[in-house]
Amino acid sequence: MNRWKDVRGLYAITPDELSSHILIARIAEAIQGGARLIQYRRKSVDASAKMAEAKAIAAICRDRRALFIVNDDPRLAAEAGADGVHLGRDDGTVAAARAILGDRSVIGVSCYDRLDLAVAAERCGADYVAFGSFFPSSVKPGAVRPPMQLLTDARAVLSCPIVAIGGITLDSAAELVAAGADALAVISDVFQAIDVVARASAYARVFESADGQNRRTQTGDHELTQ
Repeated sequence: MNRWKDVRGLYAITPDELSSHILIARIAEAIQGGARLIQYRRKSVDASAKMAEAKAIAAICRDRRALFIVNDDPRLAAEAGADGVHLGRDDGTVAAARAILGDRSVIGVSCYDRLDLAVAAERCGADYVAFGSFFPSSVKPGAVRPPMQLLTDARAVLSCPIVAIGGITLDSAAELVAAGADALAVISDVFQAIDVVARASAYARVFESADGQNRRTQTGDHELTQ
């Protein structure tokens, strides 16, 4: 069973600098505001703390019907009860992650600035692909910078959802969605907001607006064919 339809909207990725207590609270606020996916990405805590945080986040996401993805680590995802894992360049294959997590899991793959990697990932069973960094990012300052056109090109050849990542703010959100992104992966602009609920809600409205525009376009096209 694929869960492609669930990969849509604000995809909030956890920052490193927050304490566990504040992190969990802000995740709940992000989901309240409209985040559809949460990715757990923590580089600065030990294994036991990661497990405790991941299990707590899994419980929140189950309760609030958000998709929970763990970055890099299929075994942590499985043990914490996550919905899936996101794989980078050095994190193993889709098949290996699927063997750990099972057929019902969601597996995403970073494809940076390369459409060929995305095509190969989809062929290997990835449930979504991610491109970026589209804008300068303090999290990965040396990341490649794909052109916006890559989203449009990918939309033309891929069936799976497309995630845009890297330095995204509310000001750039609509442009990325219009270019072809199904989801926007955001760290700082959500978790560093003064009002996390309000910021997540603003992102959710970007997707609502795009969905409304698509429905109007489809209705217009249908009327033209009558």
